[in-house]
Amino acid sequence: MREVNVGDRLDQYELTELIARSGMASIFKAVDRKNGDRVVAIKIPYAQFESDVVFYGRFQREEEVVRRLDHPNIIKVYTPERKSRMYIAMEYVEGVSLRAMLRDKRPLPVERALDYARQICGALVYMHGQRVVHRDLKPENVLVTAAGQVKIMDFGIALDEQARRLTWSGLSTTIGTPDYMAPEQVSGKRGDARTDIYALGTLLYEMLTAELPYSADSVYNMMKAKTGEDPRPPREYRPDLDPHLEEIILHAIERVPRNRYGSAAEMLRDLEEPSQVALTGRAERLHPRSLAAQKFRSVMWTVLFFGSLAGVLAFLIWLANRYPAAPRTYQRSYRGQMK
Repeated sequence: MREVNVGDRLDQYELTELIARSGMASIFKAVDRKNGDRVVAIKIPYAQFESDVVFYGRFQREEEVVRRLDHPNIIKVYTPERKSRMYIAMEYVEGVSLRAMLRDKRPLPVERALDYARQICGALVYMHGQRVVHRDLKPENVLVTAAGQVKIMDFGIALDEQARRLTWSGLSTTIGTPDYMAPEQVSGKRGDARTDIYALGTLLYEMLTAELPYSADSVYNMMKAKTGEDPRPPREYRPDLDPHLEEIILHAIERVPRNRYGSAAEMLRDLEEPSQVALTGRAERLHPRSLAAQKFRSVMWTVLFFGSLAGVLAFLIWLANRYPAAPRTYQRSYRGQMK
């Protein structure tokens, strides 16, 4: 298969504009000539991936999952009359990603952040009711229209509990994005509905503070912190933040899944009435480690390692000088000469 370009015709779709390229696929704006010139978005994997069995299964699963979801905050998928190659036809959304909104590092206004969080949470209530877990909620996968409507996209690593023929390990070599992954994902588990709740809590944290719950200087340290350390309370970054909102966020991003909201519906109720949320002192019980402390700890371990190595080498050198090896002697054996 050759790569497609703007101006090409792909079955009933005429490609009119390149919207974006990712590591594995291109997304084009297109016109559906079979359905009244409806504007759509076409996601087309690069040609080298089309013969990859695992990638094909994952791509096919994404299309099947989204096709059976019907919610105003979830991107729609269309079914073409025929397919000559692998691609997904989706509704075209005129908007910007949540990532673009957060790129300037300014917190969003509280009411706007809450509005987006409620829409996402409502989509999760529906999605989880259909036994689908997104597992990769992040700002890049949330589009917002000019009217403020949220659209969740990219179900490439979604868990469909109805599709028993699909396995976890075979199709999910990439299990998420470190900043938004739940601790159980970091530990290699497949996750469940509470995994999406954790990601939404992280999104709300970032929308309201322009920061993330964990500060780390590497992906490794980020993942290590998530499994063994507490997050920083949101009000450390934004002192004027309502304590009730901080309670909601910290409840959602509890490290142990059973301590989080039991369902997206529970979290949505709190998001709709934050003032009614009981304060439990979650923030006061946290003991986060600073980035400086993490760096100091890394430096100390490095110093200890190389110091120990230097000590062992010095001891071996001293031992060699103290007890020099005796010179080797060689004896020649004359077999059969002595009777």
